[in-house]
Amino acid sequence: MNEKTKYIALLRGVNVGGKNKLLMKELVILLEANGFENVKTYIQSGNVIFDSEQTDQFVLSRKIRQLIVKQYNFAPNVLVLSLEEIEQAVRNNPFEKAQEQPQLLHLFFLEQVATKPDISKIDEIKLNSENYLLKGRIFYLHTPEGFGRSKLAIRAEKLLGVLCTARNWRSMNRIIELAKDN
Repeated sequence: MNEKTKYIALLRGVNVGGKNKLLMKELVILLEANGFENVKTYIQSGNVIFDSEQTDQFVLSRKIRQLIVKQYNFAPNVLVLSLEEIEQAVRNNPFEKAQEQPQLLHLFFLEQVATKPDISKIDEIKLNSENYLLKGRIFYLHTPEGFGRSKLAIRAEKLLGVLCTARNWRSMNRIIELAKDN
């Protein structure tokens, strides 16, 4: 029997503005019925923790997306990361002081490494109070004046040139806690 890995699936664009409704309780049932184990969710925005013997994260991502399409008739972007990758992203946070206000520190998880990010445009539109760091497949963004007021937060994906999904510091730490709680 193969060893199982703990994964986190970050779904993008579910339960936002009344669109792409997906009850997390139903998603747990759907995934467990299709071979995912120890499935848990965190809040309604699409954070799924599970175990799998599958080692190819792209295969897992595609399978989750296909199951949602078949059951709910919409196709969210699904990014699957190992718990180890999530923990490393949190450990590597360059804005330690920003952790004091966890709703203002966000980690954008990129589908792949950004090969041609528009850094000059990022620097141009970011507020003076904002700080960011692009490190591998993680874009760290501290928005002291609020995430919703940040032009950079809104345009990050386009300027990075790669699909991504963001989670705030509080959510990331809670996801790690839940993943380790079994």
